[in-house]
Amino acid sequence: MRLLVSFLLCVSFVCAQRKPGSPLENLPRHIEMLTHFGERADISPDNQRIAFMNKSFGDAFVIDLKTRVIRCLTCSVPGAAFLRVMHLITGDYILIGPERFTDIRASRSRDNELWFLSQQPGSTPVRLNQKMSEGAAVSKKSLRIAFSQTSAQNPELPAGASRLITAQMDLSGGALKLVNQKVVHESKDRSCVIEAQDFHDNDTKLTFSCYEPNDTASVMGIDLATGQVTNFSKAPGTYNEPEGIFPDGQYTCVEADRQAQKLGGKGGHRQIDIWKLKLDGTGQDFTRLTHFNDYEGYKASNPMVSTDGRFMAFQVAKAADEAGVGYGILLYWFR
Repeated sequence: MRLLVSFLLCVSFVCAQRKPGSPLENLPRHIEMLTHFGERADISPDNQRIAFMNKSFGDAFVIDLKTRVIRCLTCSVPGAAFLRVMHLITGDYILIGPERFTDIRASRSRDNELWFLSQQPGSTPVRLNQKMSEGAAVSKKSLRIAFSQTSAQNPELPAGASRLITAQMDLSGGALKLVNQKVVHESKDRSCVIEAQDFHDNDTKLTFSCYEPNDTASVMGIDLATGQVTNFSKAPGTYNEPEGIFPDGQYTCVEADRQAQKLGGKGGHRQIDIWKLKLDGTGQDFTRLTHFNDYEGYKASNPMVSTDGRFMAFQVAKAADEAGVGYGILLYWFR
């Protein structure tokens, strides 16, 4: 019996080892390479453009999906060191990152803040004087935003604690400012470090990541009217980070490591692929969308779904790199 069990384990794991080569050499017909550089894609609300970063602590770019013309949004800013760029419903942009780069840890955490960039040619980023952790949820239907803070950005918070904040963006005075800030959820310790992800259901609900110890994470959601919080992934001990809500609000893309159970490795954020999760609270309806992690040293990450549900933008990434680092933007066309 022991020999039989060993043989079955050998079959299930060794036969599923990762492949040599690159996933870009074997793309299926419904996936196309859009750019050969860049990371952290953000689709415009009208689905006509994709904004992205050329690199971590770098410049923001935008590509027109019809003409495929790429232009730089921040190349006139000396020493630009941004981490994210996101579209506003007005056609303007939100930038996220430090004023200047000092070192990876401090610049990505302690010094991370929000900036406004007008769509007008020649505009320069305007600081919003708002420190925040990692990324933000920016509505595609209104001027609503959500972000999180930890003690690194807000010393008033106890070490390990984090909180989720919503706010309105006010452009009435010509310059963007944040109003009506509200703490909607808090975590008292490192058992759940919060990051805002996506609004859905007409901005009445919000998905967020709950980063847990030992490089694991859960897909969480909050009803902003009632404050009720739901764990949608229900897969303790694995990595599940929501990124990219579907327009019906019933599904979200998830950076997940569940394929590592067959392919081997430690899992976590370095061994992820993109999955689709139904937000029904069961955690059972998971469908794999990409197979980049089938290749040794690769992963797919940072997905975003268009507001018409026709396609998804995501990036090719290296398993050894830090979260968010990418080497080109791809389009996934849903059949």
